[in-house]
Amino acid sequence: MASEEFVPVITSLLDTDLYKITMQAAVLGNFSDAQVEYGFTNRTPEKKFTRASLEWLQKQVRHLGTLRFSPTEIEYLRTTVKCLPETYLKFLETFKLVPEEEVDIKFFSDNNEDGTAAEEGHIVINVKGSWAQTILYEIPLLALVSEGYFKFVDTNWTLDGQVDLAAHKAAQLFEAGCTFSEFGTRRRRSFATQDLVIQGIVRAATANHTQPKNPLLIGTSNVLLAQRYGLTPIGTVAHEWMMGIAAYTQDYVNANRISMDTWIKTVGPDAAGFALTDTFGTEDFLKAFVPPYSDYYLGVRQDSGDPLVYTKLIANHYEKLGYARGTKKIIFSDSLDINKCKIYKAAAEAAGLVPSFGIGTFFTNDFINLRTGTKSTPLNIVIKIAAVNGHPAIKISDNASKNTGDPATVRAVKAELGYTEREWSEADESKRWDA
Repeated sequence: MASEEFVPVITSLLDTDLYKITMQAAVLGNFSDAQVEYGFTNRTPEKKFTRASLEWLQKQVRHLGTLRFSPTEIEYLRTTVKCLPETYLKFLETFKLVPEEEVDIKFFSDNNEDGTAAEEGHIVINVKGSWAQTILYEIPLLALVSEGYFKFVDTNWTLDGQVDLAAHKAAQLFEAGCTFSEFGTRRRRSFATQDLVIQGIVRAATANHTQPKNPLLIGTSNVLLAQRYGLTPIGTVAHEWMMGIAAYTQDYVNANRISMDTWIKTVGPDAAGFALTDTFGTEDFLKAFVPPYSDYYLGVRQDSGDPLVYTKLIANHYEKLGYARGTKKIIFSDSLDINKCKIYKAAAEAAGLVPSFGIGTFFTNDFINLRTGTKSTPLNIVIKIAAVNGHPAIKISDNASKNTGDPATVRAVKAELGYTEREWSEADESKRWDA
């Protein structure tokens, strides 16, 4: 039997989230000497992979090395993401990934009772190289891992109805007055799924032909799909930015301030965007988040811990700094659905904040198992920066289940910063989408 013809999933380096491109520009301009390591974590380890999925994944990752930024794509970035330095855009003209040198993918399986190797097992992924070079691997690797799992392991599902489902969800969000962006690249079921989801969202956003697009739709984090469908690419920074700088400088006390200084130096104060507060605990971040930083940033993004507790904390902080109600924004982006958006919207507005939402997996990985009739739950997978120039990189977040990195370093930084452990009823990452 002839082997299946290879069909690449990732066909453009723009098939990524915008924050990887903006962070790559900032890393190139400020930390060009940084050597890094990344590690993959499957927070749902009961979801195992097959050897066939591994072989498919390896071929897809090798294909990433053939991709280049085209002149048209670079010009799109120049005209659309205007904060990107020209030196960075010049760098992209010759940029390429080298996965055979930078990415290592292994497969580990338990033995069967008869001592033979089991067909199913776990995938281990490590990435090493220059920070400015390897920073673009995270999103395509995660997207490919997810797509491979649902291509070879959990296969009882169909794309039928995805446009209608996305349109229905978007219409409900519009009706509730929720401002939102689509954030679903990393854990999408497939590229085709995300493409159909965007079609559905756009259909809902243009249902009222008195205006070209519902203003409550901000855009999408996926740069390629933003370009394809005339949407705004959305994103600022990820936890990696603060994690990497703290590991690079070995200064955890001042890491948040240094991260903001370096970011604003790169993109300018008018493009500071939204502050991600929870890399080393939000309470520690707020010590540095005072004018002029709190002036530059439009608001903050909530990504861990109890959103209602977080909302009150942020509102009180802005109030103490003297900001008028309704002048600062908050983006919620952690495991959202329509009901949660409604609840958090009401809480934010009551607290004097302007809410919006970054909605990901709820859009791009919402399927029913056709055989059982129950939900086919997504993988909960992450790739995090693990070391910079040999120093461990860590994240201690606003709930313990999102902590990552070397345990000894995590303990030391918690002690140094006076970090307080928080509990939250929905903080079990292994069961994030079980409900």
